[in-house]
Amino acid sequence: MKQYADVKEVRYEGKDSKEPFAFKYYDPDEVIDGKPMKDHLKFAMSYWHTIDAEGRDMFGPGTMDKSFGITDPIARYKAKADFAFELMNKLQLDYYCFHDVDIAPEGKTLKESLGNLDIMVDYIFDLQKKHNKKCLWVTANNFSDATFMAGAATSCEADVFAVAAAKVRACIDAAIKLGATGYVFWGGREGYETLLNTDMELELDNLARFLKMARDYGRAKGYAGDFYLEPKPKEPTKHQYDFDAATCMNFLRKYGLTDDFKLNIEANHATLAGHTFEHELRTAIVNDAFGSIDANQGDLLLGWDTDQFPTNVYDTTLCMLEVLRAGGFTNGGLNFDAKARRVSNTFEDILLAYIAGMDAFALGLRKAVEIVEDGRLDQFVSERYASYTRGIGAEIFAGTTTLEALSEYAKTLDRIDVPSGRQEYLETIVNNILFA
Repeated sequence: MKQYADVKEVRYEGKDSKEPFAFKYYDPDEVIDGKPMKDHLKFAMSYWHTIDAEGRDMFGPGTMDKSFGITDPIARYKAKADFAFELMNKLQLDYYCFHDVDIAPEGKTLKESLGNLDIMVDYIFDLQKKHNKKCLWVTANNFSDATFMAGAATSCEADVFAVAAAKVRACIDAAIKLGATGYVFWGGREGYETLLNTDMELELDNLARFLKMARDYGRAKGYAGDFYLEPKPKEPTKHQYDFDAATCMNFLRKYGLTDDFKLNIEANHATLAGHTFEHELRTAIVNDAFGSIDANQGDLLLGWDTDQFPTNVYDTTLCMLEVLRAGGFTNGGLNFDAKARRVSNTFEDILLAYIAGMDAFALGLRKAVEIVEDGRLDQFVSERYASYTRGIGAEIFAGTTTLEALSEYAKTLDRIDVPSGRQEYLETIVNNILFA
């Protein structure tokens, strides 16, 4: 097998290719359903897993060295950035995203950390121009440091709230400079372990105050992109305030934030919430809050966020079917919030992992388009709800009837035939399109 340095650019060779470092289904410039695949998918590299994570888990240290043999912190992070953009070129990735601590070393004080971030944002800004790349979104890591042990915006300590605000301000400034079209708020430790020590109402109110401050600052500074909440039900806290898409929408509506905030949906987080990936996407879509996607998958046999590269084509197909029905991405994209397995510990494995994920979503896109063009699923759903297009159903749909009128109408009914949902038949259609 080739070495990392030998791979100059991963190219499309088609499904019959046996070359490990080639795309089998992802052809960036191939026009599908009216636009190039790269514009349908908008793949992005996740800085934290790809550039920084070294395979460490709760039972052992890392299995891969990404220090590049450099001890000086700023020089090391500049080397990481150089590697990041080289990797994006090899994989034909147009976008990237990051937390503040992913791209810059933390200092001994907040002031020093923010200074390091400024240095690295300037450095990445130049790399971005040199390599013609784009920043998909930015976020602040307000969960790893011990300061945030009880939350950030929901901390019981007001000084922590202030520190979190300083970090978010700096990250919004970075997003503006780098031209990012998204800014993500992942709750991290915005939740609680027990109500015995928690003022839930105050914490939720403070979270809303924090998001409003961030929104107002961003808009005042000219940021025109989307703000995202990222649903997750648990981990690290037992009860996270952003449990799932529906919970996030309830929060956004209560505090009047729906005009500026959309959702960043992650597949593995949907699994942890007891939902399917497509359920969370559809929930965001029907609430006019579909924004961006963290592309990964979890392990149903494990109860934590495994962040695996997505290879389940059934899932990627149903995901892209939702994206197509939503009209595609606007400011968002498919960010690979995924990491190679701990035993996949070479730079070659990073390439192979991305190829696997990108091909899985490219094949999912191809099959989703086929499902739409086939038309049988949409036709079935339309016919299943046809009763709302005529008679009393049309009146219900139009809002022109009343409870009293419906009650009198119901008394005239003798037998009601509820149509079969034919789930197995519909699943067979999907299988036929996927595997025929």
